Amino acid sequence: MAFKLRNGKTVIVKPYNEGDLVFIQNLNKEEKWLNLVKNGQETKNAWKHSNVTYVVYDDEKLVAYIRGLTDQFVTLFVCELLVQKDYRGYGLGQKLLQYVHDLYPNTRIEMLASSTSRTFYEQLGYRPFYGYRKTYGE
Repeated sequence: MAFKLRNGKTVIVKPYNEGDLVFIQNLNKEEKWLNLVKNGQETKNAWKHSNVTYVVYDDEKLVAYIRGLTDQFVTLFVCELLVQKDYRGYGLGQKLLQYVHDLYPNTRIEMLASSTSRTFYEQLGYRPFYGYRKTYGE
Protein backbone atom coordinates (compact mmCIF):
# COMPACT_ATOMS: atom_id res chain seq x y z
CA MET A 1 0.00 0.00 0.00
CA ALA A 2 1.34 3.43 -0.91
CA PHE A 3 0.55 6.71 0.84
CA LYS A 4 1.04 10.04 -0.90
CA LEU A 5 2.04 12.59 1.75
CA ARG A 6 1.22 16.29 1.80
CA ASN A 7 4.82 17.06 0.85
CA GLY A 8 4.39 15.09 -2.39
CA LYS A 9 6.47 12.09 -1.30
CA THR A 10 5.08 8.59 -1.66
CA VAL A 11 5.87 6.07 1.08
CA ILE A 12 5.11 2.35 1.27
CA VAL A 13 3.23 0.63 4.09
CA LYS A 14 3.86 -3.05 4.60
CA PRO A 15 3.39 -5.69 7.26
CA TYR A 16 6.17 -5.91 9.85
CA ASN A 17 8.77 -8.62 9.55
CA GLU A 18 11.52 -9.43 12.01
CA GLY A 19 14.16 -7.74 9.85
CA ASP A 20 12.42 -4.39 10.47
CA LEU A 21 13.15 -4.50 14.20
CA VAL A 22 16.64 -3.01 14.00
CA PHE A 23 15.22 0.01 12.13
CA ILE A 24 12.31 0.27 14.58
CA GLN A 25 14.77 0.31 17.47
CA ASN A 26 16.81 3.03 15.75
CA LEU A 27 13.65 5.12 15.44
CA ASN A 28 12.81 4.40 19.10
CA LYS A 29 16.30 5.55 20.08
CA GLU A 30 15.91 8.79 18.09
CA GLU A 31 12.61 9.45 19.88
CA LYS A 32 14.22 8.60 23.25
CA TRP A 33 11.81 5.71 23.83
CA LEU A 34 14.71 4.06 25.58
CA ASN A 35 12.70 1.54 27.58
CA LEU A 36 11.79 -0.20 24.30
CA VAL A 37 15.44 -0.10 23.23
CA LYS A 38 16.81 -1.26 26.58
CA ASN A 39 14.35 -4.16 26.75
CA GLY A 40 15.08 -5.34 23.23
CA GLN A 41 13.99 -8.97 23.67
CA GLU A 42 10.67 -7.91 25.21
CA THR A 43 10.16 -5.42 22.37
CA LYS A 44 10.88 -8.17 19.83
CA ASN A 45 8.39 -10.48 21.56
CA ALA A 46 5.77 -7.72 21.67
CA TRP A 47 6.02 -7.29 17.91
CA LYS A 48 5.92 -11.05 17.39
CA HIS A 49 2.74 -11.43 19.46
CA SER A 50 0.87 -8.35 18.22
CA ASN A 51 -1.68 -8.68 15.43
CA VAL A 52 -1.57 -5.09 14.13
CA THR A 53 2.01 -4.50 12.98
CA TYR A 54 2.87 -2.23 10.08
CA VAL A 55 5.95 -0.30 9.03
CA VAL A 56 6.35 2.57 6.59
CA TYR A 57 9.34 2.96 4.30
CA ASP A 58 10.56 5.82 2.14
CA ASP A 59 12.78 3.85 -0.24
CA GLU A 60 15.04 1.87 2.12
CA LYS A 61 14.47 4.08 5.19
CA LEU A 62 11.93 3.10 7.86
CA VAL A 63 10.12 6.36 8.69
CA ALA A 64 7.12 5.24 10.76
CA TYR A 65 5.46 2.28 12.40
CA ILE A 66 2.32 1.25 14.22
CA ARG A 67 1.93 -1.68 16.60
CA GLY A 68 -1.32 -2.73 18.19
CA LEU A 69 -3.72 -5.44 19.23
CA THR A 70 -7.27 -6.12 18.14
CA ASP A 71 -10.05 -8.59 18.77
CA GLN A 72 -11.26 -7.58 15.27
CA PHE A 73 -14.80 -6.81 16.45
CA VAL A 74 -14.85 -4.28 19.28
CA THR A 75 -11.45 -2.83 20.12
CA LEU A 76 -8.25 -1.96 18.29
CA PHE A 77 -5.66 -0.85 20.84
CA VAL A 78 -2.69 1.10 19.48
CA CYS A 79 0.37 0.26 21.56
CA GLU A 80 2.80 2.48 19.68
CA LEU A 81 2.60 4.86 16.75
CA LEU A 82 5.82 6.62 15.83
CA VAL A 83 6.66 8.86 12.89
CA GLN A 84 10.25 9.98 12.33
CA LYS A 85 10.57 13.71 13.07
CA ASP A 86 11.40 14.74 9.48
CA TYR A 87 8.16 13.09 8.30
CA ARG A 88 5.80 14.70 10.79
CA GLY A 89 3.24 17.22 9.66
CA TYR A 90 2.64 15.56 6.27
CA GLY A 91 -0.33 13.38 7.25
CA LEU A 92 1.57 10.12 7.72
CA GLY A 93 0.38 9.39 11.27
CA GLN A 94 -3.20 10.14 10.31
CA LYS A 95 -2.99 7.92 7.21
CA LEU A 96 -1.47 5.07 9.23
CA LEU A 97 -4.22 5.24 11.84
CA GLN A 98 -6.87 5.31 9.12
CA TYR A 99 -5.22 2.40 7.32
CA VAL A 100 -5.37 0.09 10.34
CA HIS A 101 -8.88 1.25 11.22
CA ASP A 102 -10.00 0.46 7.66
CA LEU A 103 -8.72 -3.10 8.21
CA TYR A 104 -10.99 -3.45 11.27
CA PRO A 105 -13.88 -1.03 10.59
CA ASN A 106 -16.15 -2.40 13.32
CA THR A 107 -13.67 -1.58 16.07
CA ARG A 108 -13.09 1.50 18.14
CA ILE A 109 -9.50 2.69 18.43
CA GLU A 110 -8.09 3.14 21.90
CA MET A 111 -4.61 4.27 22.85
CA LEU A 112 -2.55 6.03 25.44
CA ALA A 113 -1.04 9.35 24.44
CA SER A 114 1.63 11.60 25.86
CA SER A 115 1.05 15.23 26.65
CA THR A 116 2.98 16.13 23.48
CA SER A 117 0.83 13.97 21.18
CA ARG A 118 -2.51 14.83 22.76
CA THR A 119 -3.34 17.70 20.40
CA PHE A 120 -2.48 15.55 17.36
CA TYR A 121 -5.10 12.97 18.33
CA GLU A 122 -7.69 15.54 19.34
CA GLN A 123 -7.32 17.28 15.94
CA LEU A 124 -8.14 13.92 14.33
CA GLY A 125 -11.37 13.62 16.33
CA TYR A 126 -10.16 11.27 19.06
CA ARG A 127 -11.60 12.01 22.48
CA PRO A 128 -9.85 11.50 25.81
CA PHE A 129 -10.99 8.81 28.20
CA TYR A 130 -9.92 7.86 31.68
CA GLY A 131 -7.85 4.74 32.31
CA TYR A 132 -5.37 3.09 34.63
CA ARG A 133 -1.91 1.53 34.32
CA LYS A 134 0.10 -0.73 36.55
CA THR A 135 3.34 -2.51 35.77
CA TYR A 136 3.81 -6.01 37.19
CA GLY A 137 5.60 -5.77 40.50
CA GLU A 138 4.39 -2.27 41.39
